[in-house]
Amino acid sequence: MFAKTLRDPPPGFFAAEARGLALIAVAGGPPVPGVVGVGDDGLVLDWVEPGAPTRAIAEIFGHRLATMHATVLPDFGGSADGFIGSLPLPNATRPSWSRFYVEQRILPYVAALSNVERRAIERVCESIDEIAGPPEPPARIHGDLWSGNLLWGADGAAWLVDAAGAHGGHRETDLAMLQLFGAPHLEVILSAYQEISPLADGWQHRVQLHQLHPLLVHTTLFGGGYGARAAAAAASAIGGG
Repeated sequence: MFAKTLRDPPPGFFAAEARGLALIAVAGGPPVPGVVGVGDDGLVLDWVEPGAPTRAIAEIFGHRLATMHATVLPDFGGSADGFIGSLPLPNATRPSWSRFYVEQRILPYVAALSNVERRAIERVCESIDEIAGPPEPPARIHGDLWSGNLLWGADGAAWLVDAAGAHGGHRETDLAMLQLFGAPHLEVILSAYQEISPLADGWQHRVQLHQLHPLLVHTTLFGGGYGARAAAAAASAIGGG
């Protein structure tokens, strides 16, 4: 088993992760660790023996991720709020992805920006319907799918972990997050994904739009140059749209 604890966690911190793992555990999708127990101060999961990333595992993962995304949810958002890192993640449902993204993923994380950086983000919010791409149904997504939350197992599978941000969202969000900080065999994953569920035209130009949220989260948590990176991503998202 694998136990996670945190001194003085926010209320519902570990329950959100257990709920997220249950949300993304679908037949044919990437495997997730089973929840053995959850409480206010910790979470106990089934142990997953770590392995090495390979092209073969990456191809299987791309297929399985596409399958998971195809099991759509009724709304953009979720039944309860989650967490991304140590930050609260609002999940109030909205009728469209563009409205959900602006109100639940962008605006709650702009407080640490400079005035110039904030204006760049505001321009994205004003243009969101024009740059969001074709409408898609709410996909079942991990919501924080950077490479550290992709566990390459010794069993020949790539497992999803740390799913406290899982919700009904846009499938391009998970793929953009994988691209933000890089992942082993990323091109294999993307190619395999497209074999099962081709992405809408222009998806490459929307990567920066979907990366805006994690960059704002990093700005809130760490400051530094992340605010400038978020503003640059916002400018690119408008230019690429």
